[in-house]
Amino acid sequence: VQLQASGGGLVQAGGSLRLSCAASGRTFSVYQMGWFRLAPGKEREFVTSITWSGGSTTYKDSVKGRFTISRDNARNTVSLQMNSLGPEDTAVYYCVARTATSPRYDYWGQGTLVTVSS
Repeated sequence: VQLQASGGGLVQAGGSLRLSCAASGRTFSVYQMGWFRLAPGKEREFVTSITWSGGSTTYKDSVKGRFTISRDNARNTVSLQMNSLGPEDTAVYYCVARTATSPRYDYWGQGTLVTVSS
């Protein structure tokens, strides 16, 4: 499975951005997709995920109510709508995917940078 993320950029605090991730290859094997992020000086952290078939979602507490993950099965894409962004959201965001038989996210995209200015 190959993942191609896009949509990062520079935004002022309080603004919005939308990230997209296109999956290709053995997409029939994908069970769940999501986003991680890596901020400067911090450890990589889970942000959100969505199951491919049922659309069940999970969010990191600090993004609940601000971020929304969605999927388009027909286009094999996952999107992340980010609202009310703050400087603490500045990070490289990585699209990830896993199969039903794997407990971890084995597939990672190249990352897209989100910078929120105060």
